[in-house]
Amino acid sequence: MGRVGQAADRARRHGRPVLASLTVTLETEVDPAAAVFGARGQREWFCLEQPAREGFALAGLGAAALVEAGGPERFAEIIRRSRELVADAVHGDVQGRASATTAAGPVWVGGFAFAHDGGRSPEWSSLAPARLVMPELSLARRGASTEMTLNALVGADADPEQLGERLAALAASLGSEALPLVDPDPAVAPRVHAATPPAHYEGAVARAVERIAAGELTKVVLAREVRVHAAMPIDPGAVFGALRAAFPECYCYCVGTPELAFTGASPELLVRRDGARMQTVALAGTTRRSADPAIDSHLGEQLLASPKNREEQAIVARRIERSLAAISVWVAAAEDPVLVKVQNVQHLATPIRAQLAEPLPAVELLGRLHPTPAVGGEPWTSAAPLIPALEGLDRGWYAGPIGWTDLAEDGEFCVGLRCALLRGAVAHLYAGDGIVRESVPAEELAETEVKLAALLPLLA
Repeated sequence: MGRVGQAADRARRHGRPVLASLTVTLETEVDPAAAVFGARGQREWFCLEQPAREGFALAGLGAAALVEAGGPERFAEIIRRSRELVADAVHGDVQGRASATTAAGPVWVGGFAFAHDGGRSPEWSSLAPARLVMPELSLARRGASTEMTLNALVGADADPEQLGERLAALAASLGSEALPLVDPDPAVAPRVHAATPPAHYEGAVARAVERIAAGELTKVVLAREVRVHAAMPIDPGAVFGALRAAFPECYCYCVGTPELAFTGASPELLVRRDGARMQTVALAGTTRRSADPAIDSHLGEQLLASPKNREEQAIVARRIERSLAAISVWVAAAEDPVLVKVQNVQHLATPIRAQLAEPLPAVELLGRLHPTPAVGGEPWTSAAPLIPALEGLDRGWYAGPIGWTDLAEDGEFCVGLRCALLRGAVAHLYAGDGIVRESVPAEELAETEVKLAALLPLLA
């Protein structure tokens, strides 16, 4: 309540609401995602985990503040509006000290649609083209340490006692139950169908190859949508739990509103900013996995040796390096791509690091890099109008940035891949593939099927 009172005093002086935030270290072990899913009710929620990275987890519940934007300047608009809302914030632990745990303290969580005007179709309603939430409560875990942060946007006439009681009640609502298990209806099998016939996707690939052969562009990523109609509402907590168990190396995420949940397990880091240090990964080129270690190793060797996949990967790495060179003291990329293996697929990846000339906000870095040719095309000016024309779908948040950023404007965002949009009993699954000159339509269709296998077995 003392923190809320300080914020109310500042709000009266400045004539606008001020953020009050308190961070405490929890003494007992907590599963952040399970706690948030169990208490979410009709609130906003957010989860991001990478279990293989020291058990990293970030979960948020409720909305103390919300910023949304659309249009070509959405990244800049989100930066401007979020800065205004947290100016003069009262935050830290009980002594006012900032936390040393990654993503602890007041953080903005959420994401961005693939396109600056994306997500306009009815199924994406409540997820704006750019949307960040300051949770009322967040839990950040790294290793054995978990910290809880409570946030409130305090007006000049706020009642500190009433606000404090509400936040305390929210913290008390967190339970210790585990995430639910996927429990399909034993009597009624889900219906699965593509939003457009598979032949439509093959035709789109063929037309893209023609454009590439004509010299209009060197690469374009084309996606397709598959829908699952279940017999009962799909529990996003169960799907998220299954994903993090199956894909511990990936960024497992879930962005939820009372109307929907967007969840997935992405292998692709887009931006990680820590002060003037920045990391990203150029990810492109995919093949399947095998339960036989010898075959699995052979498939990986074939991927590394594939001229088509190496060129697709190099296109992504070159664009990222060019984009970062203009704002960095130095940019360092691995000389050769490495294999990144997750449960059902393996990819070519080039880790890239940069020392920024100035510590630009993580969200500004997103705006400079997104979309990379891993999910868009090269050159982007040619690919941008071609993608919706050939796909015939609204990607919404598929292939957009998902993550968090703090008051220092550090942050971490992955690319929204291997995903599903859940609305009641319907799941919309998305998968795409990079098309280059050597692409064969039937092979590209088959590769999207491999990528869809990350989620389809859970839902169907």
